[in-house]
Amino acid sequence: MKEIETLFLSLINQHKAIIHKVSKMYMDDAEHQRDLFQEIVLQLWKAYPTFKGNSKFSTWMYRVSLNTALVYFKKDNRKVDKIPLTENIDVPDTNESELKEEKLAYLYKAVQELNSVEKALIFLFLENQTHREIAENLGISEVNARVKLNRTKEKLQLIIKRNGYEF
Repeated sequence: MKEIETLFLSLINQHKAIIHKVSKMYMDDAEHQRDLFQEIVLQLWKAYPTFKGNSKFSTWMYRVSLNTALVYFKKDNRKVDKIPLTENIDVPDTNESELKEEKLAYLYKAVQELNSVEKALIFLFLENQTHREIAENLGISEVNARVKLNRTKEKLQLIIKRNGYEF
């Protein structure tokens, strides 16, 4: 048992960025992000005995993490505290790294306006997953994944424009 636990913790540690990104994608509050992170790790541990190795661990982890986030989001019926985003935001002079961080923060704010499936699509797209991999992770056809992703990207662009996040 100790050997399995050690291997599991090593794999989680190796791929923990996935869990952080999913948590951040679905929850905008740091406390809720931590709660979701813990819930995902718990569900991964419970599901770990069913991991057969037919896919990469990270692919399996994406699927469990996203499913957990979807269930967690619906089950608790959490209403994300929306920050008023209708005003234009002035960007002060910053160095490139700070500007990149600011753009990323705007993206996460805009993503909060998407529904849970759209969030999963954007997350997997940002993780450089192919349409086939997105389809496998979400349990939909490749064509459906492509269509939904294109619609979601268009919707996200409209949200970004509407909220004045364009640079």
